Amino acid sequence: MMIIVILVIVLVLALTCFKIVPQNTVGLLETLGKYSTTRSTGLNFRLPIIQKIRVVSLALQPLKLAGYSVITKDNADIGATVTLNFHITDPVKYSYENTNSIESMQQLVRGHLRDIIGRMELNEALGSTSKINKDLADAIGDLTNTYGINVDRINIDELKPSASIQASMDTQLKADRERVAAISQAEGEAKSIELRAKANNDALVATATANAQATKTRADAEAYRIDKVQSALKNADQNYFNNQSINAFETLAHSDTNLIITNGAELDKTGQNATLAKMLGDELKKKD
Repeated sequence: MMIIVILVIVLVLALTCFKIVPQNTVGLLETLGKYSTTRSTGLNFRLPIIQKIRVVSLALQPLKLAGYSVITKDNADIGATVTLNFHITDPVKYSYENTNSIESMQQLVRGHLRDIIGRMELNEALGSTSKINKDLADAIGDLTNTYGINVDRINIDELKPSASIQASMDTQLKADRERVAAISQAEGEAKSIELRAKANNDALVATATANAQATKTRADAEAYRIDKVQSALKNADQNYFNNQSINAFETLAHSDTNLIITNGAELDKTGQNATLAKMLGDELKKKD
């Protein structure tokens, strides 16, 4: 029985003599608590109880920093959320030269972010996340090498103003929108008035042009008629004028007027016209 117990103890000790270091990690061999050497991937031997192997990952690791407050140049309070990717470049520094290298790295990122945003005004900061990312990466640079860490990528996920500032911004945005809407409405009304005035003016011009054209047409027609009459009169003989006189006296005979005023020189010509005398006599008989 004792032999079995001894064999079990020996087997357990034998098993603890070996440590498997996984892919993309390194093993830090410690002898009595003191760093001795770095072991590579694979099966590694160690002395039980006296030695142990601490495994450190070299893979890229994501990290999200808890949201925290930063103050802008114009004293606006902004909540910042940051994510970054890092990997361990020096396992010995990472494990032994800093009690908490990751926390130190986070404090470094927060400090530089506060400094960068502290030199910006609120509106500039909210619209410059890409620039802040670049400035922050440049500021950190190789500083994290002190902790055995390299920051591969850093990103500002969110810059959110405080509730009071957000409310003020919403009020300002609403006022700006209402102002723009009022300006647009006023411009629309002014344009409408301008178009109506132009339409009315065009209508007046068109009407005046049409009236002028109509007047000109009538004047041309009247001038044409007068020219024709004058031309006809030039070629008319005495019989034409006698006939016109008869027509005139005939019309006069049908009217209530019985008084004729005429030139004495023309009176004999009128009396010599027998047809006219007869017509006047007949008309006077009808009236009686």
